Amino acid sequence: MPIVSKYNNEQFDALMNDLITALEKHKAPVDLSLMVLGNLTTNIINGMAPAQRQAITEKYIQALTASVDHGRDAH
Repeated sequence: MPIVSKYNNEQFDALMNDLITALEKHKAPVDLSLMVLGNLTTNIINGMAPAQRQAITEKYIQALTASVDHGRDAH
């Protein structure tokens, strides 16, 4: 069952492209990119109400795990 987002593709794509452009501008290697994105994720979650943090974190982990292409070459 596909996930329905309240955000349109144009909003998502514009933000995604801006983030990719920033990482490329700084020539950030994979490990630095993941560190920065991880800290950004933590900051966003910590900005939420404390009662929501655990549930959102668990959903985020599930979505990340499901979206990673296990066993395939990253080319």
